[in-house]
Amino acid sequence: MMRGCFPLALLCAVCMATARAAEPADTIKGGSETGHEEIVKTGISFGPLPIVAYDADREFQFGGMLNIYDFGDGGLYPDPYATWYLEASAYTTGNQKYVVSYDDLRLIPGVRLSAAVRFLNDSALEFFGYNGYQSRYDAELPTGFYRYRRQMFHFKVDFTGRIVRHLYWEAGYHFHYLSTGLFSTDKYELDHTLLELYNRWGIVPDDQLRGGISSALRVGLVYDTRDAEAFPTRGIWAEGHWILAPKWLGSSVTSNKLNVTFRHYVPLVGKQLVLAYRLNYQGFFGDAPWYLLPFYTVVGPNYDYDGIGGFRTVRGLMLNRVQGLQTGFFNVELRWRFVDFVLWKQNIGFAVSGFCDGAQVFKPYDLRNRTGYAPELYARLVDTSRGDRPHLACGGGARIIINGNFIVAAEYAHSLNPQDGGGAFYINTGFLF
Repeated sequence: MMRGCFPLALLCAVCMATARAAEPADTIKGGSETGHEEIVKTGISFGPLPIVAYDADREFQFGGMLNIYDFGDGGLYPDPYATWYLEASAYTTGNQKYVVSYDDLRLIPGVRLSAAVRFLNDSALEFFGYNGYQSRYDAELPTGFYRYRRQMFHFKVDFTGRIVRHLYWEAGYHFHYLSTGLFSTDKYELDHTLLELYNRWGIVPDDQLRGGISSALRVGLVYDTRDAEAFPTRGIWAEGHWILAPKWLGSSVTSNKLNVTFRHYVPLVGKQLVLAYRLNYQGFFGDAPWYLLPFYTVVGPNYDYDGIGGFRTVRGLMLNRVQGLQTGFFNVELRWRFVDFVLWKQNIGFAVSGFCDGAQVFKPYDLRNRTGYAPELYARLVDTSRGDRPHLACGGGARIIINGNFIVAAEYAHSLNPQDGGGAFYINTGFLF
């Protein structure tokens, strides 16, 4: 199955992104490792990107996104002092996405502030079951069998401060309201959906089927030696945080989760050729409501990503293909930035990459059929005779890098097992990590 996102206005977006800069005069920094005179950006820069896209599962997507960078006096370039990100988009299937986020290094002296508000209205969100390969994917079933409905409101505010040199503390509050329901369509007949079967088998409890609230505190530590955030070429970024979502804070179900991530950027030839890899582990301890399992949680300038699979976690795997109480994934990528130049007083670069990604469930969810309902379907779709094994995908991509921060990416990945889907094409912004 081909899954894709094809912005038709890509060239227009790049032109718009390079067309406007702030009034303060930019300066030229010579002798850079990229072999050209690089302009140090100051003031405000804009990175707009119109969205005119198609996704094989969700049909046409349309809307727009806008990055606003405040470089101030250029003292942190290529990193900005503050960043705004705004997005409003929708699919012809009815899915909608609205995002506003803000990241600031100067508002609170010595503390980085990151805040975001999101509203997602998903009329057809992916659900492929738990425990990876213990839940068989049957491509002959209609697409809607592996879908459900969800509305989500998410608010977060995070704070980060330095302890010593490269070591930082982080703390924040995250609120999720999730309203979920069974998928239905008038395009074809559906006797069941997988989520409905999980409910009837007693795997998803009745009191969780319609969603719930997660009101959580997050605390953690970060070790960061990267030379830049948007396009790092050397250094380590290691982070671990604990998420506490107790009932007394408003959560529907008490949950505790640990997330640990390690990233390493190894320069092979200056800043032009870099080996980058990421390792991630996340696990729930105690109860874990099903609607919280998909999220890859973060603290800081980004917001939680939906599930393992897709552009932000494991390219080439179907979104939410790998879910369990404790999971892990990895990304290994070779990045080559082969050309840099200045155009219209903007720093422009082109890069290509090759990668291999993978994921696995380490601690499975209990998939017993507690009710005895539809045993023939259970036998067809669930196999607990062996544990999960690695889900792997490989691919490559290309990127346009504007002022070290606004990055337009196009990537193709293919899973190595048909149980994880087929080929997937992505066009998005930024690096995976």
